[in-house]
Amino acid sequence: QVRLVESGGGLVQPGGSLSLSCVVSGLTLNRYTVGWFRQRPGKEREFVASGHWNGGTTYTDSVRGRFTISRDNDKKTVTLQMNALEPVDTAVYFCAAQRAFSAGYNYWGQGTQVTVSS
Repeated sequence: QVRLVESGGGLVQPGGSLSLSCVVSGLTLNRYTVGWFRQRPGKEREFVASGHWNGGTTYTDSVRGRFTISRDNDKKTVTLQMNALEPVDTAVYFCAAQRAFSAGYNYWGQGTQVTVSS
């Protein structure tokens, strides 16, 4: 059974940092791209960043330079380091796994809440 479990969310002041973790079980992580998505209040879910199975990374423009995605395939963990957080980053953050060479994300976590507020 495949599971993705996010953790690390919470309340942080503007300009602060949080590190989100996604622990994956039930699959061979080095054969998957893992992405982070978020759903802001009243908005559709949107792509944030991805760590590709081949080592590459992709970021949406609004977080590039502030967020960093990294992965440890041996520990089956993908981390999203978020710096210089802004109130607009407030959202539920989800991680998801996409099998290499497939279309779409196959597995999703339940999400973790990030709130940026003073």
